[in-house]
Amino acid sequence: MTLSAHEIILRPVISEKSMDASGRGKYTFAVHNDANKIQIKAAVEELWRSEGVTVVGVNVLTTKAREKRRGTKRGRITGYTTPWRKAIVTLAPGQKIEFFEGV
Repeated sequence: MTLSAHEIILRPVISEKSMDASGRGKYTFAVHNDANKIQIKAAVEELWRSEGVTVVGVNVLTTKAREKRRGTKRGRITGYTTPWRKAIVTLAPGQKIEFFEGV
């Protein structure tokens, strides 16, 4: 199954921890469940080709579904969050992705 770069990289992960890591050249993205490290590296380099981005390393992990509880007038409702996959991409020293700088 062939995925395009836009299908592999779903969205950036904007959190306090990921913003702190972006200062050290590590950027976090939500990625497609079937994408591997090689595809993720190629997709990031293709999407930010104009900035001359070179990917040095990719770490991938799957966040597990967690139970969420919500109280309503009729009682307690339990459900689960959706499991999703994220990639932490390390760029070459001195490089950055401008998309994250404005956040």
